[in-house]
Amino acid sequence: MNIVIVDDNETNLVIIEKILRKAGYQDLVLLSSAKELYQFLGMDSHTAGEVPVDLILLDLMMPEIDGVEACRTILNQERLRDLPIIFVTAMGDSYKMAEALDAGALDYVMKPINKVELLARIRSTLRLKREKDLRKERDKRIQNELALAKQVQRSMLSSPIHDQAIDISAVYEPSSELAGDLYAWYQIAPNRYAVLLLDMMGHGISSSLVCMYMYAALKDTMMGVSEPKAVMKELNRRMNQLQMTDRLMNYYFTAIYLVLDTEQRTIQYVNAGHPAGVAVVDGKAVSLDKGCCALGFFEKIEIDQVEISYDKESRIILFTDGLVESLEGRYENGAVPFMSRLREQDVHDPIGFVQKLEQGTGDAEPKDDRCLVMISTK
Repeated sequence: MNIVIVDDNETNLVIIEKILRKAGYQDLVLLSSAKELYQFLGMDSHTAGEVPVDLILLDLMMPEIDGVEACRTILNQERLRDLPIIFVTAMGDSYKMAEALDAGALDYVMKPINKVELLARIRSTLRLKREKDLRKERDKRIQNELALAKQVQRSMLSSPIHDQAIDISAVYEPSSELAGDLYAWYQIAPNRYAVLLLDMMGHGISSSLVCMYMYAALKDTMMGVSEPKAVMKELNRRMNQLQMTDRLMNYYFTAIYLVLDTEQRTIQYVNAGHPAGVAVVDGKAVSLDKGCCALGFFEKIEIDQVEISYDKESRIILFTDGLVESLEGRYENGAVPFMSRLREQDVHDPIGFVQKLEQGTGDAEPKDDRCLVMISTK
């Protein structure tokens, strides 16, 4: 346990040193000025090394740099901001002591020093430091686990498809480490492609875990069941299996699922309470807004499946409400610009598409997860 004692009076240094050594504190450093303290803490170095001290006992009144200024300077450094400081002072001015505590010190001891009081305050401050260190270690471990979970979640997302028949790609912007949005697509048969975009209630850890649970059911369901209506019923069944009767709030998600047949030139889709996607078929814009309610509310739901045909080409864009909400500052209806932009933009570039939509909306951080999926047939 490294303790630094800083006092310009040598007698005071000796007294405090003897008290601490008799109490079992052996790793002590004695310094006579704030400048020496700065040097000991490595504050004149540009490298962020390990903090070499657990506690500072700091004299309040010192020449050149007093204790209050030294305390502020030390705690303003990121790597030192949790360093505990106790002032040791003969000054009884309550205003000065308030200023000292406002500078960031945790406690103070008055001179002449009472041994029992000094040791009690040191034990209390070191106990707080241990609790802070444990919290920081726990937070670091959680951040590492979140980073791993984020990597796992990202690995679940489908890779772009660019073949002779179709292009499918996406842009994905979580508002936090973990997202509640998920997209997936598979070639389920020759000339047939299944695409799903879902938005879980909320965002963050709980939503992402439910997303991962649903992902486990996605591939088998999408590959094994051909029509969108049946897929949505199965996903709704899986979601209801997750619900618990003693929960105050049940999880649910919105989704849009479609099957595109490039040989038959058809698009079959179901929209489950999701923002309406847009399809431009042979130059005409169609809103993908039919289907059913969000999934997870009811065990049995009525589902309408819609089929759209095209002669030459089709372009489809699917998006989550986080993207629509981020555009509402510029557009009265955030969904309107998708139709016009879809006609003029290169649908092979979802990132460029979003950047065009966002021109003039500012650079504010998204409040919700944002996802956009783009599909075009050839």
